[in-house]
Amino acid sequence: MDRTTATAAARDYLDSGAFFAELSELVAYPTESRRPEGSVALKAYLRDALGPILEELGCTVTLAANPADAGGPFLIATRVEDEERPTVVCYGHADVVDGQAGQWGDGRDPWTLTAVGDRWYGRGTADNKGQHLINLAALRAVLAVRGRLGFNLTMLFETGEEIGSPGLDAFVRAHRDELRADVLIASDGPRLTASTPTLFLGARGGATIELDADLRPADHHSGNWGGLLRNAATTLTGAIGTLVDGHGGITCPALLPERLPDPVRTALSRVHLTTSPDGGAIDTDWADPALTPAERLYGWNTVEVIALDAGDVDAPVNAIPGRARAVLQLRFVVGTDLDGMARSLRAHLDAQGYPMVGVRIPQAFPASRTDLDHPWVHWAAASLERSVGGPVTVLPNIGGSLPNHVFTDLLQVPTIWMPHSYPGCRQHAPDEHLLVTVARQGLEMAAGLFHDLGAAGEGEAPPPPVSTATTPRSVGSPSTRVPR
Repeated sequence: MDRTTATAAARDYLDSGAFFAELSELVAYPTESRRPEGSVALKAYLRDALGPILEELGCTVTLAANPADAGGPFLIATRVEDEERPTVVCYGHADVVDGQAGQWGDGRDPWTLTAVGDRWYGRGTADNKGQHLINLAALRAVLAVRGRLGFNLTMLFETGEEIGSPGLDAFVRAHRDELRADVLIASDGPRLTASTPTLFLGARGGATIELDADLRPADHHSGNWGGLLRNAATTLTGAIGTLVDGHGGITCPALLPERLPDPVRTALSRVHLTTSPDGGAIDTDWADPALTPAERLYGWNTVEVIALDAGDVDAPVNAIPGRARAVLQLRFVVGTDLDGMARSLRAHLDAQGYPMVGVRIPQAFPASRTDLDHPWVHWAAASLERSVGGPVTVLPNIGGSLPNHVFTDLLQVPTIWMPHSYPGCRQHAPDEHLLVTVARQGLEMAAGLFHDLGAAGEGEAPPPPVSTATTPRSVGSPSTRVPR
């Protein structure tokens, strides 16, 4: 009965209004990591907002400086109950994108939580304050009901996820012993749909590709010099076409993975995407038509042109542009060569006749995912299915990017992401919101999962589908230990 009591307590936390009140306090912190003034709010959020919640969970809380000058502080919280029990590391980020005040519907303030029907509006409600509060509330419910968690807990909060997580890799390397764990359980990103409970196991990587056709310092009359001077804009669009064609298909082998693995293809065969976040139809003839929409989004690479600059579109003059620039974004899956990408792109453009187009990759982060057949994946899916009374969709990774690689590659632990948002949440845009129905189910799922983790092996929860030795894991070695 403890499980039922714990999930009910988590659900009641929302229905009583306590969740709304607590989330209101979190949203009120303007934790914008892109703004210098946000640094004060970020530190206060860790210390004054999260600190008391984590101490209530019996955690020892430490704030630590970022090894990178461009990054904000980190928070590590630990609760050790029994060294022989599994250790879970949880992750969240305190920062948000720009609040975009004045652009929200009906005059809503981004820093004031506002309830409208099933939607709770406010910056950070979906990304990521609402999501990590759901997990904290679930842990609190389990602890209150059982008197213990039944596992060891480590929590890591960063303050720069929205600006590429500066310093996170170095911080995790330096604090590897403190962050040592058997599994990551965290929440970020969207579910497949609002009505589809979802697990995902990693994230696509991302690389920003800047192209610059800087041919001459001035523009020249298009009549007097047309046909004699190379046009920077025409040159740039031609160069882009050798990377991605006008229908979204990638035309440069260096930007593609080696293959679509059979387990990923099998998992995605059960995922059907038909509508866009705004309810319209997706473009089925875009990108690679040989792949299903789910394979394109979760199993393959995409190149998007996100910015173009040449001349003045609003006030054009009859002149040949001397310079044109573009920013492209590559989202890529495991199996893509990130280390050699810049060299490969340079060689590709040269071979295609575009040595005059500069190329650089100013920012990139790797792709990562946990094996779909990992014992922890089966165990977590079974727990969530018990909570929701039906199937849970398991995705190999999300289409977006998260710093999942610091857990899979640096800590070498399996990663289980349990999103509490949905594709239409408007994250990074005005009118970001948390869907109450998703939050309520998320509280039940998280409470059930944490309960099962602590109760496994104590006769209170079904054992995991695969059991392996529970000897303490050495730092840096892959974890296969699951609760027994």
